[in-house]
Amino acid sequence: MDISSYTAAQLKKMLASADEQEKTALIRHMRRDTRVSVQGLAQSVINQLAREEALEGKFTEMTIEERAAWEQGYQAVAGMDEVGRGPLAGPVVTACVVWPKGECLIGVDDSKKLTPERREELFPQIMEKALAVGIGRVDNTMIDRINILEATKLAMANAVDDCRVRPDYLLIDAVKLTLDMHCRSIIKGDQRCFAIAAASIVAKVVRDREMVGLSDTYPHYEWDRNKGYGSPAHVAAIKTHGPSPIHRMSFLRSILSEATG
Repeated sequence: MDISSYTAAQLKKMLASADEQEKTALIRHMRRDTRVSVQGLAQSVINQLAREEALEGKFTEMTIEERAAWEQGYQAVAGMDEVGRGPLAGPVVTACVVWPKGECLIGVDDSKKLTPERREELFPQIMEKALAVGIGRVDNTMIDRINILEATKLAMANAVDDCRVRPDYLLIDAVKLTLDMHCRSIIKGDQRCFAIAAASIVAKVVRDREMVGLSDTYPHYEWDRNKGYGSPAHVAAIKTHGPSPIHRMSFLRSILSEATG
């Protein structure tokens, strides 16, 4: 195949419409071409294919638990995760994502490993492809009343109830939960299980959006930046302005004692 008459831009268009066999052959010829622009294009395509292959491999690795459940005959396999156990203000939010067998979504990972922009990109894709997504939310008042662990469990139960397709197998990040279905708690589940990672992204996006909205009402605390976590600016604002109605008073004892002491 003689590609000497084609520009790098033309070759890029040809690659975009080529099937796998044609793409492999075209890249082979491009790597032999003496033009730097063509060789650079070939290398960039090779690098992109390698990244895609790695992501596909990661997806396969992260769905081991889900595939095992499907093979046992479970039909509605879900992942569960929470966001917001540590902040000084705002709710704890959980998400339950029922993932369809055979559906692939590349790029999902523990939400903490992703940029806010990447989470926002993946969020609508998860919402579109999932069989069901349930959201559970427990506010700061209830957290103060029953403690953060029990509030997290309550939010998780609420997320299951919010699913239009009820799970029959639930993979949970770390928390041990007793519900009327098979529940499997997995340490670092958001790094090991696809459905849990997807849930971590959904919960993170939902909670972050809420805290950004609340920041408009309570601007002193900069929740648009810290999402309610105890950043130096947030702690300083509490000491200066006192707590808001959204703060978890059970989390503020030492801060308030310093402010009054």
